[in-house]
Amino acid sequence: MRLVVSESAEDFIETHGGSIYIWMKKNRCCGGGFHTLGTATEAPPKISFRRDDACTNFALFVPETLSRMPDELHVELRRFPRRVEAYWNGCAWVV
Repeated sequence: MRLVVSESAEDFIETHGGSIYIWMKKNRCCGGGFHTLGTATEAPPKISFRRDDACTNFALFVPETLSRMPDELHVELRRFPRRVEAYWNGCAWVV
């Protein structure tokens, strides 16, 4: 997996504990469902994580049940509200 991290996101992660947790969020809309990525600098409850060694600048955690990793994982900082967001192979949703 290739990890693409903006400098501002890396600084944000470092100042908020040095770890980022990324997981799949199931969303429902208009009679269907889709998946997006959830991100946080602290582990959310009820999800078991494992550390991924793709990143050396900070600790990257993904769900232990995740079997398929993306070709690329993009991590960027959103300005309003200020938070880190992740994109799987450049997309906001996972197929």
